[in-house]
Amino acid sequence: MSSTHIHPEPSAATQSAYPSLPPPVPVNLATFSERTCPYLPDRTATFRALYAGRIHERVYHNFLDAGFRRAGHVIYQPVCRGCRACQPLRVPVADFRPDKSQRRCARRNQDLLIQSAPPALTDEKHDLYRRYLTGRHNGTMDDSGDSLEDFLYDSPVRTLEFTYRDSAGKLLAVGICDVCEHSISSVYFYFDPAESKRGLGNFGVLMEIDYARRMNIPHWYAGFWIKGCRAMEYKNSFRPCELLHPDGVWRKWE
Repeated sequence: MSSTHIHPEPSAATQSAYPSLPPPVPVNLATFSERTCPYLPDRTATFRALYAGRIHERVYHNFLDAGFRRAGHVIYQPVCRGCRACQPLRVPVADFRPDKSQRRCARRNQDLLIQSAPPALTDEKHDLYRRYLTGRHNGTMDDSGDSLEDFLYDSPVRTLEFTYRDSAGKLLAVGICDVCEHSISSVYFYFDPAESKRGLGNFGVLMEIDYARRMNIPHWYAGFWIKGCRAMEYKNSFRPCELLHPDGVWRKWE
């Protein structure tokens, strides 16, 4: 795919939702071959995507509202045959109220130092990422520095990196988020598996939602929620939340 610089257009195709919601601007999408589904057993998955050199943040937000996600410079969307299990989920920031478990998680991690800055890959972060993949993904993903750079640290849109350190300065977790006027989108979160009792993943969500509230950003986007995928189940615990339905309408989780 060739590099594309995407800017706002006055109109976009909105009529057909097959094979999925249309992109918000006229672009050519490459459809990849079927592969084993990374989320549900005994299923196959198909994605369509484009490579974006740079993308205007308003257009990027509209891609989120059409069910797209980002990995590096690749903006992608699932278009699987006979399956619409991947439903984007977002949280209305002004209405969010942490539950009892989430409040306990926040207290458990109140000793951490949290900083946000433009993303910058270091050896320390790469080492943490490798330990995370070994502990959480059994070493099945590429843990090289080049792969991490391409996957997370190269971005076509404004991106922030949140770092979480203990009182001794040890790096425990890193969160990567794309930031637009109307949304903050969680791209990835990796942490030290030896600190799993802290609930750092859930704590990271709380901190990203809090950042959105302080910046007057109305929605925090969590990526896909997938019924039956255990790794995604935590996302709908941040209430109230909304799911993007196949007709392109965000509806409150009931």
